[in-house]
Formats: sequence, C-alpha cells, structure tokens
Amino acid sequence: MELKNTVLGIELGSTRIKAVLLDEQHLPIASGSFDWENQLADGVWTYPLELIHEGLQACYADLARDVREKFAMPLTTVGAIGISAMMHGYLVFDREMNLLVPFRTWRNTITGEAAGILSKEFSFNIPQRWSIAHLYQAVLNDEPHLPQLDFLATLSSYIHYRLTGQRVVGADEASGMFPLDNETKDFDAAKVARFNELIAPKGYPWTLLDVMPQRLLAGEAAGFLTEAGARFLDPTGTLQAGIPLCPPEGDAGTGMVATNSVRVGIGTVSAGTSGFSNITVDHMPGVHEEIDMIATPAGQPVAMAHINNCTSDINAWVDLLSQFAYAIGADGDKSKLFPLLFKLALEGDPDCGGLLSYNYFSGEHLTHMTEGRPLFARTPDAKFTLANFMRAHLYSALGSLKLGMRILEQENVKIDKLYGHGGFFKTPGVGQRILSAALATPVSVMETAGEGGPYGMALLAAYRLWKEAGETLEDYLDNKVFANAKSTTVMATEAEIAGFNAWVDQYEKSLPVERAAVETMA
Repeated sequence: MELKNTVLGIELGSTRIKAVLLDEQHLPIASGSFDWENQLADGVWTYPLELIHEGLQACYADLARDVREKFAMPLTTVGAIGISAMMHGYLVFDREMNLLVPFRTWRNTITGEAAGILSKEFSFNIPQRWSIAHLYQAVLNDEPHLPQLDFLATLSSYIHYRLTGQRVVGADEASGMFPLDNETKDFDAAKVARFNELIAPKGYPWTLLDVMPQRLLAGEAAGFLTEAGARFLDPTGTLQAGIPLCPPEGDAGTGMVATNSVRVGIGTVSAGTSGFSNITVDHMPGVHEEIDMIATPAGQPVAMAHINNCTSDINAWVDLLSQFAYAIGADGDKSKLFPLLFKLALEGDPDCGGLLSYNYFSGEHLTHMTEGRPLFARTPDAKFTLANFMRAHLYSALGSLKLGMRILEQENVKIDKLYGHGGFFKTPGVGQRILSAALATPVSVMETAGEGGPYGMALLAAYRLWKEAGETLEDYLDNKVFANAKSTTVMATEAEIAGFNAWVDQYEKSLPVERAAVETMA
C-alpha cells in the first residue's frame, strides 16, 4: 500500500474519538478509537486538556496498530489529514498558549443572558452553545482572564493549531462560533463591528478578529504537519512531518459530507439519543429561536433544527418489554426485539389510533420545555394495540423535529431529498418511512451512513488533496465519492403523511399536558 495515496480523518466526538483511513477509492481501510466522557467540574461540562491530548494520541496509536496488523507496515505518513470535533464551546488561551479557563463544551447552558442580548443586537439567533455566546457571557461576568485572551478556539481548531501552528477554522465550524455573511461566506463584518462596540467600554487589548481563527473554505490549504505536531499526534516518532491538512471542521459539517448533503435542497437527519436536521438552503430564513443557521464546509447556508430527545424513550420501552419476555421464559434479546417491534409499528394506524407519547427525558427548546417528563397517554376509545403503541413512540422521536421543520416550510425552504443516519434508521425501511411521513419527503439511507463524522472528515481531506482545478465540493462528492454508492430510498404514502400530520397536530395541542407533568412531578 502506498501511504501517500491515503487520507486520514479524526473526529473528537462527545463519547468517542475516532480515526478513519481511506484509500484512493474513498473506502475505509483502517480505523482507531478511544472512548471518553465529559466531566461536570464546578458546574461546567468539560474535558480536561490532558485527557484531550491523551485521547487523541491513544486513538491515533490504535489506528497505527490496525495499519500494522492489516498491512504489515508502520504508519509513517498519509496523503492528507483532517481534524473535526464537537462544535461550539469555549477554549481560550493566552499568548503562550496557556489555557485560561477549563474547556466549556457545547453542552453547557450557562450563557442565556449573553445569547439573548446578542440575538437581539444581531437580529440573528445566537444559541447558548455558540462560542460567541460563551465569550460575551464571560464579558458580562467580568471574568478576570479576558485581558490575557489571545486565542479563542473550538476543539477542532485547537487540535489543528497543535498540529500545524495555524490558527484557522473551516466554514461549518466557524458558523458555530459567530454568524457568517451569506455573500462573503466569512464572519459577518457588520456583526463583528457591533460586537466590538459592545465590548469597547471594557478596554480589552483585543478586538474580536484579533482572537478568532481565520475562516477557510473546504479544499483550501490549511498548513502542514510540523515536527512538533507529528510528535504531538504520534509520540513514538514514527509519523513524519510535512503532511498537508485541510481546514478543521465541526461534526455537523462532517455529517453533511458523509451523507452527501451539501447541495442546496438536500438535507440530512441524524436520529439517535438526540437528533437534528440540516437543510442546505439557497436563502437565509427569518430569525427564529428554534432554528440555527450554520454552513456547509463550502460556506453554503444551512438551516438546523436540533432536538434534545429522540430515541431514549424507545430504548426504555423496549427494555421493559425485554424484561417481560424474560419473565415469561421467552427470548428477551433486545437485538431481536428492536427490529421486531420497529417492523410491527408499520402495521399500526397512520394516526396511531389515539395514542400519544412525549419522549422528554430532558427539556426541549423546540417546544419551550425547560425540563422533561417521559409521558404516554391515550383516549378511552383509543385503539390500544402493540403496533399503535410502537408507532406512537416512533412518531414521538420526531415530534419536536417536525414542529421545527414546519417553521422552515413557512419560510419556503425547499427540500428535494433527505438522508438519514443514526440508530433510528438501523432497522431497514422503518425509520425511513416514519421520517418520510413526518416531512413528506423521500428519505434515503446510504450504505456508508454508519461511518459517520470521521469518514466525512477524511473525505474533506481527500477533497483538499485530489480535487481538480475549479471542482466544487458538491461535484467532487457527487461524481467521485457517491456516484456508485448503494442506498435505499423510501417515500411515504399520502395516507401515512396525513396520519402523521393528524398525530402531530394533537401532539402540539396537548403540550400543556407535558408541561403540567413537569410542574407536578418532582
């Protein structure tokens, strides 16, 4: 194997760091991983810097081990490298790259005041998890580290800096730090100026762009692996310096690339413990607190609807049914129960026969719930069958998402096709049909959908290395990566679409029931 004809993608996700090595045909040939969890320290969700370094090196070592075992050769080089990570958050350093405060991840909801002020000042929705919300909250709190601030980074841009010495960030990751201008695809100059006006009375020795990384688009040069960077990633000394890197990206962008959802009118829905839809759009919708505006790695605007709750309640009910099966001496293996129950759901009534479910383990901003209480309800004359019961819970996993997508429908956002990925789509055809009924759109699942973010990041490294002059990211993915990709596409029937709409109308109408549960159940 010629190592220089491979590309490496590494993604630091919320629960796992994973590396994927692709060959010239964009096929995975080796991988490595490291499992980790965030920590709650002094009320802040964080990952210690030492654990970030340790996890990255352990993941790379696992990849190198896989290469040795499969190809009987050391991993001395690759053609290009790409780094991605969970988006948003707050990593700040002084001029000597000393960490000023513990890493504040996207999971923290401690920036409500700042997010509210900035959303109003910018006439643009600024979610609490965005980097600029964290920075401005620190300003409002008069935090003592701010005069020493020299570099505001996300996790991916920090790791990229350690590897290359370059303070840069890809367009998708940048769009989760600060709003981008739809025309220039760079940080919005008018909003940057307004932010600088807001902080001017503090007299800091910096303005916003002094401390932010430079925005780069997919395919642009983003530096080379330095000697120090090679030793940082591979302390054994085997990896050689000089490897080109592509711009570091966020996990939303890598998900778009992995599912070929970067062209206007194409979207992706990720459905697991939590979920989101990303729709690449040709215009900027109006300002809605339920909708986040981010960007593809090429800088095209993307409308995102994010839900905190998706499949956890389904898992809980399947666990209960598994216990029942074992109690009567039957096989309660959940790996068999999940596909059986998912398929049974398709036999239920399109409107679930009067059954209603709220899957809120936690609060849900799309329905303005600050806390959650999982709730199941039915009318006295409901058709209380197991098929309807399962169908109602599958609908519930997408209920809040549908309400968010209705906002985009009102904004005339065009959706030609959706790609699904995540555990909700594991049973062939079922999750696809339910999502298609919810959004009245064909839904496809690719054979490579399970590869996820590291695969998408490796594809961005491939685009940086192998693109032709003038070739767009959209064309590269269509013609060179996914032209022969195997996928299945499902379109719901008119009856199924009408049934889901009737169900979600009742779901929205009955939200006061869920709110009462939050208020009365401690």
